[in-house]
Amino acid sequence: MKLIKTAFMAAALFCSILTAQAYGAHPSKISKTAPQDRIYVQTLASTYEHNGTADWQMQQIGKVTQAPETISSPACDTKGWIRAIVPGTVLHSLVEDGVYPDPYFGTNNKLDKKLIPDLAESGRDFWSYWFRTTLQFPSETHKGKRTWMQLEGINYHSEVWLNGKLVTTYTGMFWEEKVDITDYIILDKENVLAIKVLPIDAAGTLMPKSWGATNEWHNGGDGVIGRNVTMLMSVGWDFTFHDGIRDRNTGIWKDIKIYTTGNVEIEYPFVKTVLSHPDYDKAAATVSVEARNTLTRPVKIKVEGQIEGTDILFTKESTLDRGEKQEVVFTPEEFPQLNIDNPRLWWPVNKGEQNLYTLKLRVSCNGVLSDSLSTRFGIREIRADRNTPDQSKTFYVNGKQIFILGTNWIPEAMCRSNDERMYTELRYTAQTGINMLRLWGGGITESEQFYSLCDELGILVWEEFWMTGDTQHPVDQGVYLKNVASAVKRTRIHPSLAFYVSSNESSFTQGAPEIIQALDGTRPYQHQSECDGIHDGSPYKQVNPMTYYENTASDRGSRIDGFNPEYGAPCIPTVECLREMMDEKDLWPINKEVWDYLDGNGFDKMATLYKEMTDCYGESGNIDEYAQRGQFVGAVNYKGIFETWRYNKLYCGDRFTSGFLFWYHNSPMRQVQGRMWDWSLEPTAALFATANATEPQHPIFDYLKNTVSVANESFEDFTDCTVQVSVFDLNSKVVWNAEKKFNLEADKTECDLITIPFPEDISPVHFIKLRLFNNSGKEIGSNFYWRSTDKYLGRNTVSGPCTGGFQDINKLPIIKVDAKYSVGIDENGENTVTVRLANKNKSIAFFTRLQWLGPDGKPMRPSFYSDNFFSLIPGEKKTVTISNLKENLAPGTYTLVIGGFHQKEQRYQITIKD
Repeated sequence: MKLIKTAFMAAALFCSILTAQAYGAHPSKISKTAPQDRIYVQTLASTYEHNGTADWQMQQIGKVTQAPETISSPACDTKGWIRAIVPGTVLHSLVEDGVYPDPYFGTNNKLDKKLIPDLAESGRDFWSYWFRTTLQFPSETHKGKRTWMQLEGINYHSEVWLNGKLVTTYTGMFWEEKVDITDYIILDKENVLAIKVLPIDAAGTLMPKSWGATNEWHNGGDGVIGRNVTMLMSVGWDFTFHDGIRDRNTGIWKDIKIYTTGNVEIEYPFVKTVLSHPDYDKAAATVSVEARNTLTRPVKIKVEGQIEGTDILFTKESTLDRGEKQEVVFTPEEFPQLNIDNPRLWWPVNKGEQNLYTLKLRVSCNGVLSDSLSTRFGIREIRADRNTPDQSKTFYVNGKQIFILGTNWIPEAMCRSNDERMYTELRYTAQTGINMLRLWGGGITESEQFYSLCDELGILVWEEFWMTGDTQHPVDQGVYLKNVASAVKRTRIHPSLAFYVSSNESSFTQGAPEIIQALDGTRPYQHQSECDGIHDGSPYKQVNPMTYYENTASDRGSRIDGFNPEYGAPCIPTVECLREMMDEKDLWPINKEVWDYLDGNGFDKMATLYKEMTDCYGESGNIDEYAQRGQFVGAVNYKGIFETWRYNKLYCGDRFTSGFLFWYHNSPMRQVQGRMWDWSLEPTAALFATANATEPQHPIFDYLKNTVSVANESFEDFTDCTVQVSVFDLNSKVVWNAEKKFNLEADKTECDLITIPFPEDISPVHFIKLRLFNNSGKEIGSNFYWRSTDKYLGRNTVSGPCTGGFQDINKLPIIKVDAKYSVGIDENGENTVTVRLANKNKSIAFFTRLQWLGPDGKPMRPSFYSDNFFSLIPGEKKTVTISNLKENLAPGTYTLVIGGFHQKEQRYQITIKD
């Protein structure tokens, strides 16, 4: 179970159609890693797994008899210690070292199997470990300077020892600590760093529900884990392992970095901007930075700032008392040059450019440079109000109302992410076209790379602070508030950060709102996720997708109205991914015990209702057939959800809506209730269905009304557009077509432009092709649907034209699409396979899928497909690009596979040379 270690390059925002109105970051502007705010002389990532420079070892505390002073010295006897992964958790290291089986395979992690001891049963001592490594501090780098250790995240309690001395103690998963270690280091000799890590105080455990479905479990276990300031989902939830992660992610889960300064250090720069109304053509910027004096005497300092690419310079002198930390503030009143005319504004995706400025700061003492920082920021105004017909919350950026098409971001279950994985997931995210990610309250505050890429991609971020209504609240208010302050200071510089929320479906800890306001004050805030114009969520699991159009998907009543923070459905992973998560014997026939365990204890109904809906496309004879048909169901789920929300956008459609967040975005572990991509980073049909459903100008079909509408996400009007509709029967013969000219207003949906009168004698399964053209005849949007004549019998049935009655789809003839390909390296250094497809058959090429396989015959991951799982009508052509980073492809023979439903598989061998 190795974490993907391939390198990645700049992101390409691929979609089937890109238009001038699709504002988004250009591939060359997407950062592979987050820009560094300063020069770090060392990052203590482990050689093991991370290819870093530090040889970390670890040992259970109970097995170490030496004192901490000895453990953190060369005299320590490390016989019997094992390799450690840093950043990583204790369980991560033990699994990679073969002590415990892969938790993500089959039922290995299941609590009652007892293959891996659980923190609640084994006790805290069992999961308490020493971590140890050696490092050097060369004189040429450190002599005459202050040396700092930046601890970015340890879960949960820790003692940090260096060369026999206690440096600091640490509590809370989200506290970033910067420690002056100058007096602890030894120049030009071996130094020993030892960190004692203890688990959370209150582990919590599984608790059966006292309500709801039989055998359904309580999210957050017994709720006890909430007493800590930690990743609450680690005890168990219905979208991950319902019985949790065995060590609750104990360990050094984020980086440890070393840097040097003079006697004064600066940190946490921030830029507040106030834009003029109503034109937003002037910005008043307030710049601040914290300066810290390490000396035992007062010192005079000069702080200088520059906004790169402009003529804006500013300087301020101050005095720091002995050991003082002072916020140095530059206001536009005191420094008129911080009043910026015609600023380049930052906008969300599809609304404008993601303009970013670079701020450089330096501090000097007696004319000698002591420290410097560089950070990016954006100029924009984000606000929210409830001036809507239903008093629901709506968001504004730079005075423009923003309809939210977002999702709920879920972290990797064992905290095994890194910059490469983050890059891949956000590159996929950009492809889907969504404009907001919610950092759900049971998860974590994400990495600098996450926020940096959201800045570049125009993705708004909703940030919560580690409390939920399913769990208790932190017992140590001081620890919680210290973690909140640390997180706010670290992330507030990012223009993508749009919204602070204290908790998921709960309340706030006293003092938190005041801290957030004092440290920031530029973003909306509310105390929990379901208040102040944001109603409760649902549906969460598989339902009849006809209910999306009927607005009856939830037992709680209408949910496509106002602002919904959680509304979603699953998509089964591809068959290759399914084979990686369980034994073949459990795949088919479906072993319900195993499938349910990898489905949040059966929460998403993958072994029941999802299978029943998949069987509507015909009984499957094996797992390959079943997984392929299961992609049809997932695509219908995602397309239906995003399109029904776009139909009802703002003041359009049947009711007012200000936005929604899909539940949920990414798979935290291997699971059968997949999302847009599997945990292994293999995309599903849901990714491409979503990318199509969110294209900036998009035609939409309604399965309930039989109408065609067109949505526009840009702030630009399109006059004299044309939407074309063609209906094909099962023989791919056009049985009805129409077109209509209309004006597409900015940021609106033109609803019910055409009603399709399906012929009474139409084949039981048929197809709909929609095409959208601008006034110059250029295609700017398209869509494709499959539909049945099955009568919809209600929300609790498996029936309806998008759900049941698709057995005749198996009567499609077996065909082969014409394919030509070329291989090259694009301007971003990525290996690209360009595939030109043409359907020269008389039949529709249904659900065409491309695969890029490595020399071992397995899917190359990540591979970035501009489109996939698509259908081609007779005569239609399509070009698809598959991208990989050059160094990701070792010399060898690779395979391009072209197939699809009732399509002859084509395989092309492609040799990559050194």
